[in-house]
Amino acid sequence: MSVYHRLLLILAPGAGPSSALNRAAALAEASGAAVHIVTCGSPYAALWLMDRAVQERLHIEFIKGQELRLREVAEQLRTRGIQATTEVLWTEDPLDELLRHVEELPADLVIKDTFREPALQRAFMTPLDWQLLRECSVPLHLVSFAEHPLPWKVAAAVDLSAPVGETDQLNDRILAAARDLALQCNAELHLLHAYEHSSGYPVYGTDTLEWPSAQERELNRQRRASFEGLADRFGVPNDRRHLVLGTPLRIIADFTRQAGMDVVVMGTLTHKGLGKVLGSTTEHALYQVASSIFAIRPPVEG
Repeated sequence: MSVYHRLLLILAPGAGPSSALNRAAALAEASGAAVHIVTCGSPYAALWLMDRAVQERLHIEFIKGQELRLREVAEQLRTRGIQATTEVLWTEDPLDELLRHVEELPADLVIKDTFREPALQRAFMTPLDWQLLRECSVPLHLVSFAEHPLPWKVAAAVDLSAPVGETDQLNDRILAAARDLALQCNAELHLLHAYEHSSGYPVYGTDTLEWPSAQERELNRQRRASFEGLADRFGVPNDRRHLVLGTPLRIIADFTRQAGMDVVVMGTLTHKGLGKVLGSTTEHALYQVASSIFAIRPPVEG
């Protein structure tokens, strides 16, 4: 049974090679999904200084040039038996337009090349990739490379650090998405949880005492039980279960690189206040994890 029916592929205006295009084409072939290809352009920062006739000429040239390029891409997909449509957007708010397209298609999966913004630029402007991670209502696949256009190895990175029940639904969604992707691609499915020891607990808000060894052992037992239960429910083989001690982002980066993971499926959370500035583990993973990211939002409350 096909997992995906309609893919939304976001291509940058440049005509360079695209790992996201390779991944979208491979997934479409495997699933029979249609692909809608979109590219976005926006008025130049200094466009308002130009003559109106120059503004209109630049706008028209962009639209015509990109329409020609996307038609060529779509035709290449059609020769492979893939249903492909295209659209060029000219907008001052790419995020809003893309989110509207996700809802109107509707898309099962959004695929885009990862674009690594310089750290200094991220300090002043939230990258579009981060914005999509926070706002996109459907799974978002940010492709950093596609050595294997159809993934061979898929890892689900779950979080079991919160009290039981707080992240259960999101972990289930992460693993379900990873399982579906692996089944669609005939890929290996792995389960990963990275955790850190709780070295102490606060007393009166000032002092810190060491965890009694018995309490630490009980925490580890509970974590192991939750991990194994999750793996059992989704049929992850014993040799593909990885419970690793260490800082989550570092462990995810090291594991996916050493194990040759094509895709790591992670959850995203809504940020408030300082979290919007600093970004989440998933957002920073775009810059530190070699594998492509497949992001899953938590279930909508209400």
